[in-house]
Amino acid sequence: DYKGQKLAEQIFQGIILVSAIIGFIYGYITEQFGWTVYIVMAGFALSCLLTLPPWPMYRRNPLKWLPVQESGADEKKPADRKPKRHAKS
Repeated sequence: DYKGQKLAEQIFQGIILVSAIIGFIYGYITEQFGWTVYIVMAGFALSCLLTLPPWPMYRRNPLKWLPVQESGADEKKPADRKPKRHAKS
């Protein structure tokens, strides 16, 4: 559903943003860029774990699909159709 997709996107972006800020601050304090990368990668992994599987919290508002229509006498067989003529330009 669309509301679940929006929620998943917000969670994903929020976790990435928070982990980037924390990683930058920690990397700046320790003067190690590697820690920044590790923290951002951990945030990415966490956000993937929370948003990629179809958790029930993302499926609360299912879409209503049209009912299946029975195919039968309403449709013409391909042999019964007349060939279309194309207009000459």
